[in-house]
Amino acid sequence: MAITSVSTSIQPCPPRGEFVNQSFVDFKAPDNARAMQSALDSVASQLGREYDLIIGGERLKTDDKIRSINPAQPAQVVGVHQKAGAGHAEQAMTAALKAFESWSRTPVETRVSLLLRAAQIIRGRSFEFRAWLTYEVGKNWAEADADVGETIDFLEFYAREALRLAGATTPIQLPGERNELHYIPLGVGAVIPPWNFPFAIMAGMTAASIVTGNTVILKPSSDAPTIAAKFVEVLEEAGMPDGVVNFCPGSGASFGNAIVEHPRTRFVAFTGSKAVGLEIHEKAAKTQPGQIWIKRTILEMGGKDSILVCADADLDAAVEGVVASAFGFSGQKCSACSRAIVEAPIYDVFVERVRERVAKLTVGDPVANHNLGPVINKSALASMLQYIETGKKEGRLVAGGHAPETAEGGYYLEPTVIADVAADAVLAQEEIFGPVLALIKVGSFEEGLEVANNTEYGLTGAIYSSDRVKLDIARREFHVGNLYFNRKCTGAMVGAHPFGGFNMSGTDSKAGGPDYLLLFTQAKSVAERL
Repeated sequence: MAITSVSTSIQPCPPRGEFVNQSFVDFKAPDNARAMQSALDSVASQLGREYDLIIGGERLKTDDKIRSINPAQPAQVVGVHQKAGAGHAEQAMTAALKAFESWSRTPVETRVSLLLRAAQIIRGRSFEFRAWLTYEVGKNWAEADADVGETIDFLEFYAREALRLAGATTPIQLPGERNELHYIPLGVGAVIPPWNFPFAIMAGMTAASIVTGNTVILKPSSDAPTIAAKFVEVLEEAGMPDGVVNFCPGSGASFGNAIVEHPRTRFVAFTGSKAVGLEIHEKAAKTQPGQIWIKRTILEMGGKDSILVCADADLDAAVEGVVASAFGFSGQKCSACSRAIVEAPIYDVFVERVRERVAKLTVGDPVANHNLGPVINKSALASMLQYIETGKKEGRLVAGGHAPETAEGGYYLEPTVIADVAADAVLAQEEIFGPVLALIKVGSFEEGLEVANNTEYGLTGAIYSSDRVKLDIARREFHVGNLYFNRKCTGAMVGAHPFGGFNMSGTDSKAGGPDYLLLFTQAKSVAERL
């Protein structure tokens, strides 16, 4: 590869101070509520706009379109997007390779500045981005706020981590030599994010890729391409050179497969279902003609997450934690609690307390800030209802189980609780990805821990107990990537809770952690005799 000169309009600016997580917005404060409502009104006037493909800085249109709809009002189009096909893969790769020649040699301080400026732009327009999340994927105000906050956190955290990585040295300096260790970029990466955290996860994977010197072909979820388009607009405003991120919505079967299988694709960063993740892993592992490297896959693929409630637990805290973990964003989180494993002495009272707490949750349009908004689409709702029918046969329906009808035809599902579920039942083993909670009774802590580990997944888990011995045992034996004591199993914070799972939950990539950027680099050792 020829060395080319670096040309960029981004002026380096260092991070200010140590990393600090974004604070959550208190929407009970009148000023914040008014700001959110104003943003919702403003974004409503922008719905239905058409967005172009962006390849090498060039705007392109296609005959086929992707229409992103509001799941609360399916007749309402949030954005119209071009649909990249297999034929666009080569064009996107060519643009990304060209940009890589200069971007990979751009000083790390300049790449860091791009992330910091993007964070600054998003911070200044945070209510607007919360509103887009509410319309495109049905997040209520608090869930949208958490998504935006995590986006900013990823940008700020990875900026600092990139500087730290650039200062890495060898553990030993041999006498008579100068020993160096450089973490250099991999090349062109395919970034394939999910729809459930369409801002934070999409931006996090993209930011990690580009701050380390790689270039990206970004294929957002067809259920949430507008948020991704807005993020690319932010990067362009922040000074991103053409071709560093190429915005290509498209189907997984055509465009997605084409970029995964392309011989010049160096890595694939994916978050989504186990089935799709394994398919990507298999396709990436097959060497293509002309390919001269082993492709790297960075995969996060979901979970079947449990909260173990011991007889000695604080019952009030356990009920709140389970309900929040199970029904936040209608259970559409890979970290969501889909199984509460409860010791027998408190099982009956726990079931009743959960039933009472769930009865207080409201379901409706997230613009009006209900506890639960819609699920993402019609097919997802149908799948969830099928699981509920199975659950009625496997256990006892305690709450919910119905899909409320609305005049707008939104894809709503009541928060559903099914008790007396066997540990090996379908409802206890398969990822539902919706507001469906299975309650499992166990005779002891030891049995509960065994049940917690009995699925093919290993993403998040929690235990409620006042017994230090039990917590210490769980610390060693509860086999998940993210384990929480006496708190909910959702809501990982960047920097504090590096996020990624074991087993079929993925490659344990630990997003938001100190080793995440290593996945987007390769280490080059240089020794010079003095």
